[in-house]
Amino acid sequence: VDLKTYLDFRTSQTMSGLRAPKAGSSREAQAKVEASFDPEDGKKILYWIKAATGQEFPIEESMERYKVMENFYKVLKDGRLLCCLVNAFLPEQLKLNMRSRTFQQTSNMAFESARERERIELFMIKIQEFGVQEQDTFQTDCLYERTNLPKVIGCVRSFGIEVESHPSYTGQRIWPRKSEANPRNFSEEKLRASQNVISLQYGTNKGANQAGMNFGKKRMIMKE
Repeated sequence: VDLKTYLDFRTSQTMSGLRAPKAGSSREAQAKVEASFDPEDGKKILYWIKAATGQEFPIEESMERYKVMENFYKVLKDGRLLCCLVNAFLPEQLKLNMRSRTFQQTSNMAFESARERERIELFMIKIQEFGVQEQDTFQTDCLYERTNLPKVIGCVRSFGIEVESHPSYTGQRIWPRKSEANPRNFSEEKLRASQNVISLQYGTNKGANQAGMNFGKKRMIMKE
């Protein structure tokens, strides 16, 4: 499947299909976003969600980028699995109520769309309460309108890293370790001593210099 065919297909399958398709520079920018989707990372996210939630859902077996993207989008688009994922690691008092109206299906397409968006937003709120930084989250349309699925992957990965960084976590570790602060504490004596060091920004008297260098012919003084 070539990129143009895939973009035309996925536009027709989303709410953005009700609007005019992207063209020109906007289409080129979207194509670059789609090309940055890593199918291996996308499948890793889905396998982690399946293991953490115990939910059953299909995962694309091939490594073809557009097929994995399609599978990734369809599985996560309604926000339900994302909420199950965050519930798997939240303490009981902070868990989402999966019996609330937000998680009930309705035949009204407008209501259903609003509830799917709300679930994605709830996931974002809960992972920030868990410790994920706001800059590591994504806008609802990145997933729901499929405008930036790589950003969704990065967000879920950040949540996974945060989960595994908690002292109470005892499960298998599949994400990179979270960077930890390593503050340095200096005594007043050392801080005062550093003020006597001349920074190289002020120049240096070491290394190459002009000693012994002559330019031009010397002035000759002749006696008559």
